[in-house]
Order: sequence, then structure tokens, then C-alpha cells
Amino acid sequence: MRPVLNNLFWKICCLALLLCIGLAPVYGQGTIVRPGTTDAPTSGALANSVLSISGGERLVNEATAAAQQQKYDLAVSKFQDARQVFNQLSNFYQDLTSSFAGIDNRIAEANRQKALQTANLRDRATYQLALVYRARNQPELAIPLLVQLIRSQAPTRELGQLAYQQLYELGFVEMNFPRGDSPSPAPRN
Repeated sequence: MRPVLNNLFWKICCLALLLCIGLAPVYGQGTIVRPGTTDAPTSGALANSVLSISGGERLVNEATAAAQQQKYDLAVSKFQDARQVFNQLSNFYQDLTSSFAGIDNRIAEANRQKALQTANLRDRATYQLALVYRARNQPELAIPLLVQLIRSQAPTRELGQLAYQQLYELGFVEMNFPRGDSPSPAPRN
């Protein structure tokens, strides 16, 4: 019976510790800032974090370098990580936009712009990932990403057109876009 009580005691202590830690606002590199103090972190506190625009861009740069060296497994991993970081950032900025809408429109608009910026970065990483899958001769992995890009970017935007062109080259779609003046399918090369 004593080991069970010991185990329960430690679980309760750990839970209490987690609750206490969770109640204290934590910013930056382990600095605890109490409400009402002026020790707020600097705007660059996340500059070296993976969960930042610069962190996502570092992942993209590492992935691009790996792809150029034909280290496709590493490139895939880094592009996937970059997509996840940019997607999380975009979602967080969208949440902040919604939270501040009607309360402080300047903050809402600034976060809306960040959401758009990070969504665009996510889409660029997605396109690069699809190209790596093509280089690995894995069209079944590239096609869903390319379709996602067209939905996200729209077929009229540059990245949407590039994604559609990849689908055309893969033979997934039969008509080229933009088609120009002729309503008939463009011949394949």
C-alpha cells in the first residue's frame, strides 16, 4: 500500500508544480515576468526560435541546400518541418486577428498581414516539397500538395499557376493553364 501512496504523492506534487509553472507568465529565454513589471521581453526574443518566421526560413534554406546536394530525405524532412512551422504561425496570427477584431483594428490588421505572409511562406515551402517529391519520382506525394497549393493560392496567382503546370507535366490534368485564346487543350511537349 505504501508504494501506491508514494506514487500518488509524487503525481500530486508534479501536478501542483505544473499548475504553478503554468500560472506564471514566461517570456523569452526562461525569464519569468510578473504582471505589472516592466521587464517585458524584447521584440527579438523569438529570433532564434524555430517557431518564428526566421526559424521557418532557416528550415527552408537547410532544405534547399539538402535538395541541391540530392539529399532528398533530409530535404523532405526540413521542408515538412518548415511547412508545419509556417502553418502554425499562420493559424496563431489568424487567431490573434479574430481576437482583436473590433477591439483594436490596428492590432487585428497587423496580425492579419502576418497570417497572410506566413501562409504564403508555407505555400512556397509546400511547392518546394512537391518538387523534391517529383525529383524522387514520387508523384503520388507531389500531387496532393500541388492541389492544396492551387486551392490556397488560386489558379490565377503565380504560385497557383506553377502548381498547376506541375500537375500538367505529371499528366494529372489534361488541359494546360492559362490556355490563352484557344479553347482547345494545349499540346504536350
